[in-house]
Amino acid sequence: MSKITIYHGSEKIIEKPKYGLGNKHNDFGQGFYCTKNIDLAYEWACTKKYKGFANEYELELDNMKILDITDEKYNVLNWLAILIENRNITLNEEIGLLGKEYLQKNFMPDYKKADIIIGYRADDSYFSFCKAFLRNTITVEQLERAMLLGDLGKQVVIKSKKTFEKLTFVGASSADYNKYFARRLKRDDKAKNSYFNLINFQNKAIEGKYMIDIIREGWKDDGTFI
Repeated sequence: MSKITIYHGSEKIIEKPKYGLGNKHNDFGQGFYCTKNIDLAYEWACTKKYKGFANEYELELDNMKILDITDEKYNVLNWLAILIENRNITLNEEIGLLGKEYLQKNFMPDYKKADIIIGYRADDSYFSFCKAFLRNTITVEQLERAMLLGDLGKQVVIKSKKTFEKLTFVGASSADYNKYFARRLKRDDKAKNSYFNLINFQNKAIEGKYMIDIIREGWKDDGTFI
């Protein structure tokens, strides 16, 4: 039997996660968001000015359909296609609307059939990069570089009802608020500074492909691009 240990950062102890709850507008839709990294769980638990908890679970993986969007056979556009289907994003510009439609049509993995999704976490600050790319402000190369350098952390998302039934609660440990809230703020500041530097570096001479280029050149998810 194959098992992994995962952690869920929360302001409370959750012994029995329930299927069908959670925000529908998270990165990969409704689900139970965890990580294999307990330090990240501590950070995610400290969203307010009091301590949170890293809830620990064992998860059986046998007979599970796992979509690992961080695998090399996927790319940043696959990840972005899922994000923009689930996250709230306002795009008033024509290019942004066209880009969203194009990515969802040509780069969307079949993620809704997965029991478990593994992928990078797009904090709000880093989601600014995604919006900038859709608005034709930065190139896909810059977007990919920003994501790789962003230290986003991988999340393990429990999606299906049968996967919830394979979760076993192990225990919970308190997050040191003074330590992990500061880390959370530092990560967010890093994202904001990276975005500021990227946008200010932007100029017409920079090499790379913008959203408009991808549409005009008819990129497809066949592994022949970038």
